[in-house]
Amino acid sequence: MSLIGDGLNKAVQKAFTRPAPKTAGPQMRYLVKQYKGTKAVAELLGISQRTVERYVKDQIKTPRKELAARMEHEVKKRWQPQIRAKAKEKAASTGGIVIDTRARMGYTAPIDSTDEDRIRHLTVALPPRYAARLFDAQEQGASDARLQEIAAEALKEVYFQDNGRRAGSLEEVRFTDIEHLEFDL
Repeated sequence: MSLIGDGLNKAVQKAFTRPAPKTAGPQMRYLVKQYKGTKAVAELLGISQRTVERYVKDQIKTPRKELAARMEHEVKKRWQPQIRAKAKEKAASTGGIVIDTRARMGYTAPIDSTDEDRIRHLTVALPPRYAARLFDAQEQGASDARLQEIAAEALKEVYFQDNGRRAGSLEEVRFTDIEHLEFDL
């Protein structure tokens, strides 16, 4: 599970203008349309082609829990791609992104400072360049650890250093033990 990647996806999904299909039949029909066939959807979901056909025809209505979760994930990943792209573009160029997190944070700094890690709850508006970096890294398949590093750099600059007005000698911010993480565009 990718905590930061999933948080970014949920933030973008808030921009959707129409809800994604919620039940198995419409979800499966949407995936079949996207993949132009039942065989590709069967391979994607790890089920038989016949099972996909039965969902399409509403012969099966209630999938197993883990299949339902995979179907919902795959549908939302592809739902309204133009709206998704516009939301990412706006965040990366003008709007920025808001991060709301409760996590253990500390930093590396010169001697005589209180750099001990502690749980902090922060809600910080990050500038567009960090939104762009996060979305670009996510699209290139970056690991959650790499996304966490980018978020830590953003928090270092915006929160801890107040955009260069304080803590100029701060070297590294540690962002670990994430209890809660949510993004908003």
